[in-house]
Order: sequence, then C-alpha cells, then structure tokens
Amino acid sequence: MRNFILRRLISLIPILLGISIITFVLVQLVPVDPAEVYLRMSQIPPTDEAVAVTRAELGLDQPLYRQYIDWIRNAIKLDFGRSFVTRNPVLEELLYYFPATIQLTVTSLILVIVISIPMAIFSALYKDTVFDNISRFFVFVGASMPSFWIGLLFIYFFSLKLDLLPVMGRGSIQHLILPSLTLALGSVATYTRLLRTTILENLRENFVLYAKTRGLKERFIILRHVLKNAMLPVVTAFGMSMGHMLAGSVIVENVFAWPGVGRYIISAIFNRDYPVIQCYVLLMAIIFVFSNLLVDILYGILDPRIRMGED
Repeated sequence: MRNFILRRLISLIPILLGISIITFVLVQLVPVDPAEVYLRMSQIPPTDEAVAVTRAELGLDQPLYRQYIDWIRNAIKLDFGRSFVTRNPVLEELLYYFPATIQLTVTSLILVIVISIPMAIFSALYKDTVFDNISRFFVFVGASMPSFWIGLLFIYFFSLKLDLLPVMGRGSIQHLILPSLTLALGSVATYTRLLRTTILENLRENFVLYAKTRGLKERFIILRHVLKNAMLPVVTAFGMSMGHMLAGSVIVENVFAWPGVGRYIISAIFNRDYPVIQCYVLLMAIIFVFSNLLVDILYGILDPRIRMGED
C-alpha cells in the first residue's frame, strides 16, 4: 500500500507543475495591465511613469520565465502576494473566508450520503414500484436543474411564501439548511442514479445467487457484498464531488449571501484583484488533484486487486 501511494504522489508532480504554469499564464492573458489595476485600486492616476514604477515594484518588468520562477518559488512558501484591494496577504484573506465554505461543503456532502445511499438501495430493491418511480423523478429533476435556480426556488417557497428559513448570511443552523441543500441536490441525483444502477447490476451476479442458496439473509448480502462492490464507482464520483462542491459553492454562496470563498472570489473578479484570482484558481486545481488521489487510495482499500496489480 505504501508503494501504491508513493507512485500516485510522484505521478502528481508533472500535473501540479502544469497547473501552476496554466494558472500563471492566465493572468498574463488578461487585457488590462495588472500594474494599472493596482494603481486604480490605490486611487492613483495611472500615468505612464506611475505604471512603469509599479511594474518594477510588482516584478512585471522581468521576462516571463523569471516572473514564473519568482512566483512559483513564493507560492511554494505559501506567499501569493498581496490583494490589490485590501493590501493584505492573499492566502490570509482566503483562509479567513475558507471556514464558511468548508462548513457549507461538508454539510452538503453529509446530506448527499444520508439521502442518496438509502434512496438508491430502496429504489433498487423495490424496482418499478411507486417509490422507485418517485425516486427516479426526483433524480431527473435534481440532475436537470442548475443550482442557482434551485436556490431561487427554495428562497421563494421556504422564505417568501412559508417564512420558515432565513436566506441570507451565516449564523444559526437554520441559515445553513437551504444553501447546503441547494449545493447537495445535484450530487444526490448523481449518486442515487449511479448507485441504483450498480446495485441492480450486482444483484444479478452469481455470487448473490450463491449467497442466497447458502441461506444468508438478504440484508446481510446487500450490506456485506452488494453494497461494497457497488460503492466503487460511487467513490470515484464522491472524490470528484469534493472539489466540485468547493468550486461550485461560488454560485450558491452568492445566491444566499453566504460569506465564504466563493462570494469573496466573485468580488475579486469584479475588482480585477489578480493575485487573489491566481491563488484561488491554483488552490482549487490542487484540491481537485488531491481529491483524485484520495479516490485512488480508497479504490486500493476497497479493491486490493488494484494496488496489487501495480506492486
């Protein structure tokens, strides 16, 4: 297992290097000079002389390869520069808003697990019944509707019409219900459909028939054998959802005025706060990469044949 993880970590090095290059190049392609934006945010007239001085201060007068080397060296030391707007270190700013996003994402993932796994199991066991038809309709709606539209519907029904839940800000657990449900519903639909399909496929396998002939109870067969095999593709989707929810929280946080990283990055985009945007893109990409690494490790734990094949 140790060799399996080590190989996966080594394989991430060129991927992370490529991500850093793409992230750096994205800022170079912006139509506005970052030095000019910096001056405008500082309320200083962007004269040619002031722009030249600012470019020298920010290191933008250096060749691109030199700028990249300096940037990646500082990034390794977790120094992503300072925000053009607040003048505070970029990483410090993101870490200030990150707990709210983590709270929203973790709550959504818990809801995904709690809702999708039982729904998929019962939908597969009671195939073509009323419950299965309702479940499949729910999956269709959840997969088809964008998260911002679901959020607006929740605001209309649960806040404006029923006056049950708050829709803005972060405070009590009531403030967390609607945004976390909005963020979770798309993944609930995906997991339910995927897990239902894999459970049905596994129920038709020979090992299930052999287990029944041995007199094992159906509940034991499903929990011990069927569900374990069916969880392999779900683990893949779950790993992708971790990064997807962190990145997708941008829309949900703005709909519900949730004070997280997503809302902060939208403000940075409008203000052309390039150091913040650059740091955010790099961190989100790294989270996606390590989410995939976690999936590979879980795959190796659930199915030893995968890691044994590489040893």
